Amino acid sequence: MEAKTSAYALNLPTLLRRRNSSPDVPEDVDYIMSHLNDPNWDLSQPPTASTETFADKAQTSSWTDHSYHETETETASQLGSTRVGTSKFDLREAKVEEYNEESPYAEVRAAVPNTDDPSIPVNTFRVWFLGIILSVLLSGLNHFFLGRWPSVAISALIAQLVALPLGKGLEWLLPTRQFNTFGYVWSFNPGPFSVKEHAVITIMANAVYTDVYSTSIFAAQRVWYNERPAIGYELLITLSSQMIGYAWAGIARQLLVWPASMIWPSALVSCALLNTLNRNWGKVETKHISRERFFLYVAIGSTLYYFLPGFLFTGLSMFSWVCWIAPQNQTVNTLFGYNTGLGLGFLTFDWSMISWLGSPLVSPWWTEANVFIAFVIIYWIIAPIMYFKNVLFAKYFPISTSSAFDNMGMPYDITAVVDENGFFDVEKYKLYSPLFMPVNLQLAYGTQFAMITAVVVHTFLWYRHDIVRQFRRSLRDEKDVHSRLMMSYPEVPAWWYGSLFLVAFVFGVVAIEVYPTQFPVWAFILSLIIGFVFVIPVGIIRAITNQLPAINVLAELVGGYVLPGRPLGVMVFKTFGFVSMYQSLFFLNDLKIGHYMKIPPRVMFMAQVVASTLACFVCVGVQEWQFANIEGYCTPTQKDGFVCNDIETFATASIIWGGIGPQRLFSHGAMYNYVLYFFLIGALLPIPFYLLAVRYPTSFWRYVNIPVCFAGLAQLPPATGISYSSFTMVGAFFQWFVRRYHFRWWLRFNYILSAGLDIGVSMGMVLVFFCLQYPKGGVQLNWWGNTVWQNTFDALGMPALFTNTTIGPQVWA
Repeated sequence: MEAKTSAYALNLPTLLRRRNSSPDVPEDVDYIMSHLNDPNWDLSQPPTASTETFADKAQTSSWTDHSYHETETETASQLGSTRVGTSKFDLREAKVEEYNEESPYAEVRAAVPNTDDPSIPVNTFRVWFLGIILSVLLSGLNHFFLGRWPSVAISALIAQLVALPLGKGLEWLLPTRQFNTFGYVWSFNPGPFSVKEHAVITIMANAVYTDVYSTSIFAAQRVWYNERPAIGYELLITLSSQMIGYAWAGIARQLLVWPASMIWPSALVSCALLNTLNRNWGKVETKHISRERFFLYVAIGSTLYYFLPGFLFTGLSMFSWVCWIAPQNQTVNTLFGYNTGLGLGFLTFDWSMISWLGSPLVSPWWTEANVFIAFVIIYWIIAPIMYFKNVLFAKYFPISTSSAFDNMGMPYDITAVVDENGFFDVEKYKLYSPLFMPVNLQLAYGTQFAMITAVVVHTFLWYRHDIVRQFRRSLRDEKDVHSRLMMSYPEVPAWWYGSLFLVAFVFGVVAIEVYPTQFPVWAFILSLIIGFVFVIPVGIIRAITNQLPAINVLAELVGGYVLPGRPLGVMVFKTFGFVSMYQSLFFLNDLKIGHYMKIPPRVMFMAQVVASTLACFVCVGVQEWQFANIEGYCTPTQKDGFVCNDIETFATASIIWGGIGPQRLFSHGAMYNYVLYFFLIGALLPIPFYLLAVRYPTSFWRYVNIPVCFAGLAQLPPATGISYSSFTMVGAFFQWFVRRYHFRWWLRFNYILSAGLDIGVSMGMVLVFFCLQYPKGGVQLNWWGNTVWQNTFDALGMPALFTNTTIGPQVWA
């Protein structure tokens, strides 16, 4: 080990010096993070030290001759022409003689211990008390801020971090007296707060931190269709759509959870963090600040700081300083505006704006770079060319907005083309106007079309042999040590999953039959079939490659063709076809965490179902409260930023796909037919980058991931350029510079810093809103720092051209 210097010189050579790891750096996290930061790298040798080609590694690696394989043919298949050397997931395998005592995969061996103590209490009062409280807070706060711009999402990582000190606090506080209830002996405090209890609380948080998707339907009905959904309808649709996918996990678990070959990299990260936090708890920190204290300081500082960009000087959030200089220059505002412009620039001083796409301190740097490069090409190069050349009348609308427009350049009035029952009315449509999409909305649909085909082609090129090999082996997989240890616990009976499916299905049928949903039962069944068909293939891809392809646009496309003229019906179709599959995969990911952490399966099942059920009631209740108590909620002029950009995008999609329909907008001869060519673009683009990676296997080409490029653009609109540029800039600093040259600090504090900033901004938003903005009409600070960004063409959504007549075609039905 190098001798430590007594002073720190803040010069560039010092900053750029690669630090050696020290004994306090957990090796498991070190290995996992290094692995997950490179999508296609063979880690049989350290990437920073290796100069060999992948083919050389395949010939010289120590494990290829002694790996556990079913046949010699299977071993040879790993070195086939379609693969760059050895497995790109670093599926390094244990020797045969070690297989009975270890997982065959190095990732699992690094993150998960191969021992278990079944006597550790798991189903405890502490678990349910903390799990329910954190689940309610997490789901409620995330839903509360969903409609705000800029928003913030509280990740499950925060719950994972705060659960440990809270659990240790209850261990100290609660009485140890035992109770006997109908023969069951239990205690409020059965002993030390264990890593298993911590894992169950984390799993409950994982189940609820993403928002309840169906609430977008209800908000769109209220604001854009002038309907008032019944509370019974809202709860039934929400419970059905959230739970029905959980039932499918019972069918898929034997293939996607139990086999050792289904490694689930995202679950490994959670397990590594759980083991690290619990192993280091209570150790005296002598050389640096403890993680717990660091998190506390960051959270308090972030909470207090938010008052500055969130209330005292909001221009620090919307720091479009170029637009302030020329507030009425339309070209300047189109290029540099943060609201309806392209957001050229990198400056914002609001963490909620920086982390609008997610925390840049969590995503690997290679994914952030992929997404930003794609964003620059499509939205900072192609989009302005289309706009200033007035392609498809683009200059009559703002360049970037979630709204659609009519032929007078005004926001499209959805109610003008639907009848009193919410069905699309062709005659009204003929009398009103065709629908026009701004440039960024056109490109947003195009990129999502491209992503669908890019995922298929990229996965086929890079992972087809791995998927086939893993699929074959998982059908007859010998149980590894983790599967054998889990045999100590009774498995969840199949009828539990069947009962859950039956209840959720009945809830869905009652909702669509009793209430006006424009959604027949046969369409309900079709949407479930679409979601179910994708569970296994997408689940295998997720479990092996950590890729999670989205099928929401596919569900919209199918729904638009099978339910023409039914906007509400297509929204419901999309929800069941899309959410059911995603909920199933979230459930399976959590089941794998429980599998690795040796949590009794029945406790896992109950924890996830209870947490998700509570989240349904919480999110529906919060939305009801917001519409009843926040003035102008989900309107463009809402004074506190609750403008609901996501809901506007959702409502616009409903009229595009379910009202006017894909045939009128995208078919041959239609105005936006060119968007369908993105399917072809997505299919072709992965091929040259794959060939380059094969030709130059140790070059940067191995990092190019076309599905990630397109999938990362899914937030546009309502996101704008500043969302991506600030995200990438901060990510470059922490995920490239700090990680590369100050790895020890990054390993200890990076994720803690992210969690502290997220929770601080969330608490700051709550305090600002409920203490200053909401009571008795609120406190308003009307000074230059809070109004300068609002008095620009960017904030007003000013187009480049106006018209006194109609634009576009004269016949459009």
